[in-house]
Amino acid sequence: MFSSAAILGSTGSIGVNTLDVLEKLNIPIKALAAGKNVRAMELQVRRFKPVIAAMADEASAAELKSLVSDTETRVLAGKEGVLEAASCEAEICVNAIVGFAGLLPTIAAIGHSKRIALANKETLVCAGDIVLKKASESGSEIIPVDSEHSAIFQALQGSHRSEVLKILLTASGGPFFGKSREELSAVTVSEALDHPNWKMGAKITVDSSTMMNKGLEFIEAMRLFGVAPEQIEIIIHRESIIHSMVEFCDGSVIGQLGVADMRIPIQYAITYPQRIVSKVNKLDLFKIGKLTFFRPDFETFECIPLAIEAAKIGSGACTALNGANEVAVEYFLLGKLPFLGIAETVRSVLHSIHFGKNNSLEDIIEIDSAAREAARSYIERR
Repeated sequence: MFSSAAILGSTGSIGVNTLDVLEKLNIPIKALAAGKNVRAMELQVRRFKPVIAAMADEASAAELKSLVSDTETRVLAGKEGVLEAASCEAEICVNAIVGFAGLLPTIAAIGHSKRIALANKETLVCAGDIVLKKASESGSEIIPVDSEHSAIFQALQGSHRSEVLKILLTASGGPFFGKSREELSAVTVSEALDHPNWKMGAKITVDSSTMMNKGLEFIEAMRLFGVAPEQIEIIIHRESIIHSMVEFCDGSVIGQLGVADMRIPIQYAITYPQRIVSKVNKLDLFKIGKLTFFRPDFETFECIPLAIEAAKIGSGACTALNGANEVAVEYFLLGKLPFLGIAETVRSVLHSIHFGKNNSLEDIIEIDSAAREAARSYIERR
């Protein structure tokens, strides 16, 4: 068991669940990092007594510093503060930062040979090859936290990658399963944030409603498990009980089942290869009664085929896809872009900017910036 942990994105849903898991496992917290939720961070500082607490900007850090001045916690600010939190002496770093902002903290943690419990999918979507190479060189472990990738990781235990025929990546279908494009044209922000199975942050919940989240997970699975795009099949599974499966060359299909509780994959990423008793609700198949499966509607939910297209092109295209989507979701949440405008914006950016197949970290950062600018320009012109 690890002797200490750092949590990046500690005030979000994954971060809060991680703190619950670590507290039950009696693992001390060395560092916390969050966005701008000062009040939530103050409570965490007082409860978990980290050495470091980092906030995303100077104003939030200044407010937090004043509120916790009676503690021994050192308050840091901005990107440098988050990177220092990621680089602290903790043996495991849980990266639950949302979006492209999580990439450099992952690399910082890798530089200190930590185990990384990775919930920030953009790390692998945008720079998977670079990140995995750095992790291999440093001896750093990357264990997935996303329920789908944790399920695949668990299903692959004891097997060789050459035995894998196909990854079956499950998706809940989000709040708009079965809807037509015409019905989606008038979707409101509150409707998009009403997920049927999971309680998540605003950005990832919107991504689930457009199904871009599944597109990003498609790319993440391709990178993390070393498979070709043709070896991944997305399956709509409304009950969110089977979290993903692996089909092997002998015809066997192995999956991981459980209730929709993120504390299960979080704990496994922390305790792997051990399994420790947890207090989450146990799965009752008799109560569930049935499990259903459907093919995704690629025509209505365009974000999935756009992500698959980017996956086939390379890291630069995946970075552009992600950057454009982050901007489009931001505009949607502000009420400045219609729901269907998210995929429309991503498609425009993906098909209008130039990128290479083999990119350095500097190239990826430049492409992300260019994609964001192109997305803003497209939205403001439309």
